[in-house]
Amino acid sequence: MPEPIIVNNLESSSQQSRLAAVGQSFEVHEWRGSGPDYLHVHYKDDEAWHVLEGTLTFRFVDRQVEAPAGSTVFVPAGVPHTYFVGAEGTRYLIILTPRLRALIEALHSTPREQHGAVMSKFESAIL
Repeated sequence: MPEPIIVNNLESSSQQSRLAAVGQSFEVHEWRGSGPDYLHVHYKDDEAWHVLEGTLTFRFVDRQVEAPAGSTVFVPAGVPHTYFVGAEGTRYLIILTPRLRALIEALHSTPREQHGAVMSKFESAIL
């Protein structure tokens, strides 16, 4: 039987000991860095972020929103978005489905000009 994962202090987290919890329906990872530089949509997967340090800036079709430390942003399936870090040292938790984690891994190993094809394999699209 799987065991629960309990993390008591993310403030002292280092690059080597980032939080990662993987379940059957969603995953939680401590990350740094920006998302893709293009507006995109996931048709069947929700996604969320909780900012631990620094600021994330989210871009949607009709606006841009800053999310400082302590903010949580939930993007339901079907909502076009992208995000980027406001400053070096920004840390956040990303909550995503296993399909989105696989998409991110595929995008990181694929040339930019092939991202559209990769996105479609994971029920997502570049806008």
